[in-house]
Amino acid sequence: MKKELIAHEDPKSHVSELFRTLRTNIQFMSSNRQLKSLLITSTLPGEGKTWVSSNLAIAFAQTNKRVVLVDADMRKCGLHDIFKVTHCPGLSNYLSGVNDNNSQNEDLSNYLRETEIPNLDLLPAGNVPPNPSELLTSHRMIELLNNLKELYDLVVIDGTPSKLVTDAVILSRIVDYTIIVAGHNMAKKDDLTKIVRDIKGVGGNIAGVVYNQKPVANKKSTETYYYASVPAKVRQEMEYEQKRQAQKTRTTDMLQRDRNPEETQKKAIEEQKKYEENLEATQDERPPEVRTADMLKQLNDYLQKEKENRDNRS
Repeated sequence: MKKELIAHEDPKSHVSELFRTLRTNIQFMSSNRQLKSLLITSTLPGEGKTWVSSNLAIAFAQTNKRVVLVDADMRKCGLHDIFKVTHCPGLSNYLSGVNDNNSQNEDLSNYLRETEIPNLDLLPAGNVPPNPSELLTSHRMIELLNNLKELYDLVVIDGTPSKLVTDAVILSRIVDYTIIVAGHNMAKKDDLTKIVRDIKGVGGNIAGVVYNQKPVANKKSTETYYYASVPAKVRQEMEYEQKRQAQKTRTTDMLQRDRNPEETQKKAIEEQKKYEENLEATQDERPPEVRTADMLKQLNDYLQKEKENRDNRS
């Protein structure tokens, strides 16, 4: 549960911060039009579209927006297991008008489930129908989406993998934006190109692609949410300065531990000098912004000294 709904269970984690960043980017992208519906799809199963749609819905709900998450993958539904709710009646039952007991119920509230996350409801997939694509293309699906838009601030739809079936492409026509989830070493460029072409071909709007499941170093996975939000070039400059400070700390420790301070001081100075030379030799590995800042500082120091010397001579 904690892994699936990390934006709720561990809101200060690095991954949760990434979902908030994705939420912000989507909001800025849709600033010229009101965002009311969002579809999440992928090329193949297993790329993480359900995980992304669940946590992205939670991220929007955390801004005090009323959000409903719709499980439109009626062939392989799984959201009801993640949120621990019953799966019937659900989307397929509402669209077909048939429940388990063959009775019809037009009240939409009977198909919605409250979740433990504040401001977030779920519309599960329901029974597996023999004709999911036909149900999604029906006029009743458009009516359902319009009704949900009136009840909620945002409708997030977890669609099907677009390479296997056309369900998500069909839905992209009637939503505001579509996001494609691409798994690391899973999605192929040709498949992504085809999906983008298919969605645009039916008049859908693509918000972007989420690159998921990329391996990260242990250090990055344990970063705090504040540090993870620092821009990359600033973070690289901080890491470069930390190397300098770490070496100075080691030098100080040597002086404090050794019983022969004079000999230790000589060794420490030599080690510090050698370290500075090695670090200077690898400065090209730093980002251009950091190297440029160092060059400007040296130039300003030189000009300042020249000005002082000229003033003293005069």
